[in-house]
Amino acid sequence: MAAATALEAVAPTGALWGLVQDFVMGQQEGPADQVAADVKSGSYTVLQVVEALGSSLENPEPRTRARGIQLLSQVLLQCHSLLLEKEVVHLILFYENRLKDHHFVIPSVLQGLRALSLCVALPPGLAVSVLKAIFQEVHVQSLPQVDRHTVYSIITNFMRTREEELKGLGADFTFGFIQVMDGEKDPRNLLVAFRIVHDLISRDYSLGPFVEELFEVTSCYFPIDFTPPPNDPHGIQREDLILSLRAVLASTPRFAEFLLPLLIEKVDSEILSAKLDSLQTLNACCAVYGQKELKDFLPSLWASIRREVFQTASERVEADGLAALHSLTACLSRSVLRADAEDLLDSFLSNILQDCRHHLCEPDMKLVWPSAKLLQAAAGASARACDHITSNVLPLLLEQFHKHSQSNQRRTILEMILGFLKLHQKWSYEDKDERPLNGFKDQLCSLVFMALTDPSAQLQLVGIRTLTVLGAQPDLLSSGDLELAVGHLYRLSFLEEDSQSCRVAALEASGALATLYPVAFSSHLVPKLAEELGRGELDLARGDEPARCSRHLRCLQALSAISTHPNIVKETLPLLLQHLCQMNKGYMVAGTSEVIAVCQSLQQVAEKCQRDLESCWYFHQTAVPCLLALAVQASMPEKEHSVLRKVLLEDEVLAAMVSVIGTATTHLSPDLAAQSVAHIVPLFLDGNVSFLPENSFPCRFQPFQDGSSGQRRLVALLMAFVCSLPRNVEIPQLNQLMRELVELSCCPSCPSSSTAAAKCFAGLLNKLPAGQQLDEFLQLAVDKVEAGLSPGPYRSQAFTLLLWVTKALVLRYHPLSSCLTDRLMGLLGDPELGPAAADGFSLLMSDCTDVLTRAGHAEVRIMFRQRFFTDNVPALVQGFHAASQDVKPNYLKGLSHVLNRLPKPVLLPELPTLLSLLLEALSCSDCVVQLSTLSCLQPLLLEAPQVMSLHVDTLVTKFLNLSSSPSMAVRIAALQCMHALTRLPTPVLLPYKPQVIRALAKPLDDKKRLVRKEAVSARGEWFLLGSPGS
Repeated sequence: MAAATALEAVAPTGALWGLVQDFVMGQQEGPADQVAADVKSGSYTVLQVVEALGSSLENPEPRTRARGIQLLSQVLLQCHSLLLEKEVVHLILFYENRLKDHHFVIPSVLQGLRALSLCVALPPGLAVSVLKAIFQEVHVQSLPQVDRHTVYSIITNFMRTREEELKGLGADFTFGFIQVMDGEKDPRNLLVAFRIVHDLISRDYSLGPFVEELFEVTSCYFPIDFTPPPNDPHGIQREDLILSLRAVLASTPRFAEFLLPLLIEKVDSEILSAKLDSLQTLNACCAVYGQKELKDFLPSLWASIRREVFQTASERVEADGLAALHSLTACLSRSVLRADAEDLLDSFLSNILQDCRHHLCEPDMKLVWPSAKLLQAAAGASARACDHITSNVLPLLLEQFHKHSQSNQRRTILEMILGFLKLHQKWSYEDKDERPLNGFKDQLCSLVFMALTDPSAQLQLVGIRTLTVLGAQPDLLSSGDLELAVGHLYRLSFLEEDSQSCRVAALEASGALATLYPVAFSSHLVPKLAEELGRGELDLARGDEPARCSRHLRCLQALSAISTHPNIVKETLPLLLQHLCQMNKGYMVAGTSEVIAVCQSLQQVAEKCQRDLESCWYFHQTAVPCLLALAVQASMPEKEHSVLRKVLLEDEVLAAMVSVIGTATTHLSPDLAAQSVAHIVPLFLDGNVSFLPENSFPCRFQPFQDGSSGQRRLVALLMAFVCSLPRNVEIPQLNQLMRELVELSCCPSCPSSSTAAAKCFAGLLNKLPAGQQLDEFLQLAVDKVEAGLSPGPYRSQAFTLLLWVTKALVLRYHPLSSCLTDRLMGLLGDPELGPAAADGFSLLMSDCTDVLTRAGHAEVRIMFRQRFFTDNVPALVQGFHAASQDVKPNYLKGLSHVLNRLPKPVLLPELPTLLSLLLEALSCSDCVVQLSTLSCLQPLLLEAPQVMSLHVDTLVTKFLNLSSSPSMAVRIAALQCMHALTRLPTPVLLPYKPQVIRALAKPLDDKKRLVRKEAVSARGEWFLLGSPGS
């Protein structure tokens, strides 16, 4: 009933008629949108619009008819969802009829059909009718680009919504589209056309006898030769067209007989881009081709690929050629063969071996590596290919290794063997007897052990890498081989400094192999290292020279390197801890560096244990109590003077122990962490030492209750533990702990312990959930800070507490952070604390290593630096302008620290307003300010040359002045900035060229090599400024 009503003849209203006349006769564009809006709102129907257009649609003047149809089409494009089925039928019949009209009318007709192709109410059969009419009546390639694009859009819409109907056309649809696309040149249209062709193929439309025609109409664009015009608003890149066309060409095996000859022709051409595109397309085709498609072209394809890899000077062509060979081999490997069919893979691989094998016998010649790469590319494609090639190549290479005696030749041969061995790691073999390397095991092991004993460090390096790969092959190395391998690795781990690369490689190999063979390393290497460690203890006890201390250090490194398996950790960790205890008991002369070396080894073991929860807990419950016990013992008063116990309390040693405890704690599960925290917090608050090994101490451990300075220093270890706990672990006696930390943080007698207490308080504060408890602790800290900042004995300590609490709150976006930042900013004008407050901004913007880290589960919000910049830099700038001359440097220093650590994309938009202050900061006498500002300016010279070029005179003058600074770091940074200046527009710099070249002659004679190096680099760039090709 509603449809019948809509189709009744209704006289158009005067307003609608007026809008139509304005559009058609008045050539105004606005009325079209107004009419569409009125149709959407229900003021008019589409039928009323048609009736209002009646005289225009029948006008004998083509341009008038075109305007009338244009108005109707624009309305339909906005209102097609409102159309009823009967209306769609009548409109399509009308538009199909108008396809026969004058060519002025066709663009508007196509727009209308595009609108109707989007209709949900489109009756069955009409999509086919529309496309037939377009194919028959419209010569598409004679239309402008926009109208051709409209035709492609109509086809795309129907393929998306009326696929089955279009498939009913059979090959006629394919042929019709070929006619539409044939001769297309515009890249915007080609992208759409390529997608249509890809859909035709991938959705199984009938191609009929038109496969070759479809290939020809698309392959004529291969290889793509398109350079987008400058400032192209459409953003179409050559790569877009290449990938779109490649998807078409590689979408069906039916193109193979036409495409493969074309690819071979283009690979053999002299054009680099054509070679690359062809090889990459061949690579893509191999994913859908089979032996049938490739059979007739394999010799030509191999010849082309071989020639490119052998002869090309382009690494990209070589890489793409090897990738294509890999894909070809993989394609031949996966094809299912009939019983009577020829195995193309074997014959193909035989051809490759025939052409490459003899080059492997010439390790000094040019073609040895291209040949090896070709063989490895083919071998890496499948297990069959790998077995075939390896069984042919390995005997030859093993023979060549023994035949050649020079180390460099042997290294080349061993590197080739290593490449083939790595390929075998990709394939698994259920039957041990099937493993192709088993037949070469003895020869390979013998060869590797020869390499490991060769005087050449480079050959040793390759030997170590080969041993690691051999060890990764399951069940390849016998127990005797492993014992020999461990012996060689032990020897190589103690090489002298001039063989450091081999020593490092040996340690890495030991770690990798210990994971696979823990029993062998426990049986053969750990006892040797324990014996070496014992000898090192005797040497240290005698105070022997540094040579023995060096072996002691390497022994520690080896112990930590092999601690990659839980069973080995249970042997190496007690050794390291026992060694530390021996030092503590004074059985050897151990300085700070020796104790730190043990702690560093412990930390490396802790890092390796993080991969396994069981090992992590074992390390934690073994190492942490032991370290705490040693530290507590060292903090106790002694009747006899002990050098070592003083060493354990030094800042550097405590920092190393902090790293160990923090690393051992971060990966604990909440349940295990809760067990540990129940012991460690009472140790510091109540002196409960019952869980510590050897816990008989001469007096109570009370770091918070009138403890000695030595005991207070151990608060750093408490900080390392509690600030690394997961956030959801409940800390016992938290209220007491926080109050004790606040009190200790403002204790003036021991600055290091007060700083540790402030950091610990801040770390705990950061993790607390919002609520009353957090507010109480914040109030406690604020009251203590305000009391301490007034003139008194602990101003410096109160400032440190303010700084760390502010950082804890800034990281988590706490509302109070802005108040504390303002308080910190107010201290920039303080004569005593101003410089420290300026340096405090560096701390606020930097990442810490011991507390308030993401690894330690702190709450660190993303983009906190950007937010800090937005909230506080305007106040810093305002404070600078209002400050007296003597404190202005503090504001510049703080601003420089903030900007230096800000992501550059955030800084660039603000650069014009801040650059004058940065330039003024370069005149500041403080070296820290100068260095921070130079570090900030250097990337800006590269990223914002237009803005920086406005201040080139000032920049040149200040950089040259700073190149003579007393500070080496400032001189280097200034010269790096002079180098970066050459990235500014050349016309701006040319007037300064003579002056700069003369001035940069002075740092060429600087007493520091690194300064001279930067001066040479910068002066060379200025010399080349303005020369042709620069």
